[in-house]
Amino acid sequence: MLKALNTAATGMQAQQTQLDVTANNMANVSTIGFKKSRAEFEDLLYQTIKEPGAQLSAGTVHPSGVQTGLGVKTGATQKIFDEGSAKITRNPLDIQIEGNGFFPIQMANGQIGYTRDGTFHKDTGGRIVDKNGNPLVPEIVIPPDASGINISDLGEVSVAQAGSTAPQQVGQIQLVNFVNPAGLKSLGKNLYMPTGASGAPLQGNPGENNLGTVAQGQLETSNVNIVDEMVNMIQTQRSYESNSKVIQAADQMLQNSNNLR
Repeated sequence: MLKALNTAATGMQAQQTQLDVTANNMANVSTIGFKKSRAEFEDLLYQTIKEPGAQLSAGTVHPSGVQTGLGVKTGATQKIFDEGSAKITRNPLDIQIEGNGFFPIQMANGQIGYTRDGTFHKDTGGRIVDKNGNPLVPEIVIPPDASGINISDLGEVSVAQAGSTAPQQVGQIQLVNFVNPAGLKSLGKNLYMPTGASGAPLQGNPGENNLGTVAQGQLETSNVNIVDEMVNMIQTQRSYESNSKVIQAADQMLQNSNNLR
């Protein structure tokens, strides 16, 4: 019964983690470029009372053994990088990645972060920056006299300028991909950092080397499905209640044992 108390407690902790992950997914249902997470669990060590296949008598073995599980623990929380739906904005600096890839962003500490959030702006110097003022890498500067910005699906950035009949190319957007995007470290602010699990960044122009293309005037919405998350929340709540009832039952059984005369 003491084992049942500890085992059920691990179950409650696991369901609390599941609820935390679900709550974060639901909170970011409107976050551009957000990727949902999934909690993954694994069972703990088993107390082996009788080994499976143990010798029972001459010529016979135990078919299954006797093993008692000791609970559950969180094995991982994995990011799911399925592509979100397109949201048409017609803003010339809103850019969606259609397919694989991330935008490389130079953060304030000098390191390069990676994002699927294509909500870009111009800073006072004309640089294309994210909502936190971090510039794209490589840096692209829009001239002050530009009257229009055009971004091709291959990432070529051109502008129309006074006195010029032909558009002038001012930069090239590049994308970065990873062998295992699920191994990226989440930093918040829609940014990720590579780790040993993600592999090294593989940079190139859109449309090359299995990289996606880009689309101007639209954004990638969150890939969270609110209905799925509501179902997960209900299942988590029921599982948490079930584990709490196990603790109550074990406590009552211990109380009955203590009351024996």
